[in-house]
Amino acid sequence: MQRSTKIVATLGPASSTEQVIETLARAGANLFRLNFSHGAHEEQARRVQAIRSVEQRLGRPIGILADLQGPKYRIGKLDAPLSLEAGQQVCFYLPDQPAPELDGNIPAIPLPHADIFASLEPKSTLLMDDGKLTFTVTALGAHHAVARLHHAGRLSSQKGVNLPDVTLDVTPLTEKDLTDLAFALDQDVEYIALSFVQRASDILDAKSRIGGRAQIIAKIEKPSALTEIDQIIQATDAVMVARGDLGVELPAAQVPAIQKQLVAKCRQVGKPVIVATQMLESMITSPAPTRAEASDVAGAVFEGADAVMLSAESAVGDYPEQAVAMMAEIACAAEAHVQDNPHDGPARLAVEPSVYHAVAEAAVRLAQTIEAAAIVAFTASGNTAVRLARERPSQPLLVLSPEPAVERRLSLLWGTQTAHQDETSYEQAVDEAVALIKQRGLARTGESIVLVSGMPFGLAGTTNALRVVTI
Repeated sequence: MQRSTKIVATLGPASSTEQVIETLARAGANLFRLNFSHGAHEEQARRVQAIRSVEQRLGRPIGILADLQGPKYRIGKLDAPLSLEAGQQVCFYLPDQPAPELDGNIPAIPLPHADIFASLEPKSTLLMDDGKLTFTVTALGAHHAVARLHHAGRLSSQKGVNLPDVTLDVTPLTEKDLTDLAFALDQDVEYIALSFVQRASDILDAKSRIGGRAQIIAKIEKPSALTEIDQIIQATDAVMVARGDLGVELPAAQVPAIQKQLVAKCRQVGKPVIVATQMLESMITSPAPTRAEASDVAGAVFEGADAVMLSAESAVGDYPEQAVAMMAEIACAAEAHVQDNPHDGPARLAVEPSVYHAVAEAAVRLAQTIEAAAIVAFTASGNTAVRLARERPSQPLLVLSPEPAVERRLSLLWGTQTAHQDETSYEQAVDEAVALIKQRGLARTGESIVLVSGMPFGLAGTTNALRVVTI
């Protein structure tokens, strides 16, 4: 059974050599993530070169995702770690401004981010050290904030800061991100992941800078993004449910429902969606996952996610190959269950009111009705494949495109197998598709396949023609 759910594997110290990258690709990785929070450009360039070499050797497209760090907030340097009591007040201050006059019992903590002080309000929440410490603002000055600690804890230098109920007046693209973005685009990556997206305008600004050279993945990490989520999904090319920071800024109990909602919303409008963070976390140090982790991966498959992602498991873990192989095995088992029990899979979607979507939905229904062996899509832009994948067909979906960049982008899209096809006439394209279907063993003599294309043939953006061919 061909696996439909794609796997994104993060590269890092445990997985940077060409040999290991090929091992991960053979184990099931469809797309590789480069984390620009770590690693110099020279190191990332070597990884890109290794991926392209593996791609050529394996004879199948492999996508590359450049994940930008985004704005990261940390407290400054402390003279010594602070042991804080529940209910204790502290003062956060901007280090380059005159220090506020404080009661001698109130510890002063440097917070070198003017944009935070500009956005704070009374009763705002600040989380420190991945949510281990929670503070509520009780008083504000121009360059300082007094806050009360909820539970006792220890705070040391350079710990991360999260602001769950504050919308910061900042762009998600820092100076570092702009430098990394220019480098990533020069490397011809397929996707740029934008961290800490808060509003649709963040996506539109990034798109204007990228100029169509790569597609954008909006990482949903802040509660403020959820208030404008429909507009964000509409503006972006794909979405990542980044459960790490999202789980810090929101109660953990809320994250599963938000994940389910985001996957459903993305499916409705045909935007690929990745479920990420801690999916097989125990496999950083263990060769086997916990049962809960297996259920987590399967749950994402049952919801209809296009892809599931490995982070530290493949980047720094002791068992990167086993983590990819296990994720593939779990996804295959979940998909096989859905094949036999369709009601346990993602719900059928309402047809979008357009000719293109209606033709894609009709193609999938036609393939099911006549029990076709496969669906073949001809696409110059990838849009036909996206519309078909949105319907989650039970038949294999083979996508033929003359554009290598489109083939690589489709490595993220649910259910797609891809192949290169030079620009040619429609009849020649059909003959080549039939030959490829036979070569890949997707259909036998006497079986039918459904062909989906746009007319005039080769014109990007159209999906308006169906045809049934008997092998």
